Amino acid sequence: PAPAAGNLGSATTQNGLTAGGCKAMTVIFARGTTEQGNVGSLSGPPWFAAMSKAVGAQNLAVQGVDYPADIPGFLAGGDKKGSAKMAQLVMQAMTACPDTAVVMGGYSQGGQLVHNAAAMLPADMAAKVSSAVIFGDPMNGKPVAGVPAAKTKVICHQGDLICAGTSTILMPHLTYSQNAGEAAQF
Repeated sequence: PAPAAGNLGSATTQNGLTAGGCKAMTVIFARGTTEQGNVGSLSGPPWFAAMSKAVGAQNLAVQGVDYPADIPGFLAGGDKKGSAKMAQLVMQAMTACPDTAVVMGGYSQGGQLVHNAAAMLPADMAAKVSSAVIFGDPMNGKPVAGVPAAKTKVICHQGDLICAGTSTILMPHLTYSQNAGEAAQF
């Protein structure tokens, strides 16, 4: 069963696509390293809650990417199987729900998955991605393959060394929930 709209801002697992039913907008989201569930808690749920307010909960499906989200995956540039799973979920959303606006989103290693998954999509499907939103992007500055720059939003805080290409996590990397509204407006 689909989760109640009221838990978009708190639940660490979302299966709005695989649970069935097409919505006007479908977010495919990959959580950051070591986060719980399939969407984590630091940036995904606050963003989903803000998007739910912006487009209406009845119009929003959120699907998390099930992948290990472990440190070796981060160090490898994003878990390979998780990247493939995200690409598969994007294609599944576009095929099952041809009228849905598909948004690819990720936080930290999940941002690596957005980059990797977009590069795996056939060009015609990548062109149909409504937008890509990445919080704390380890590949900051690198375009999301096939998704126009105007449809891509990367949010990196000053002092976030993950965005600077290191593996050092400081406080600025842990506070992206404050950007939920900004990301939802995009």
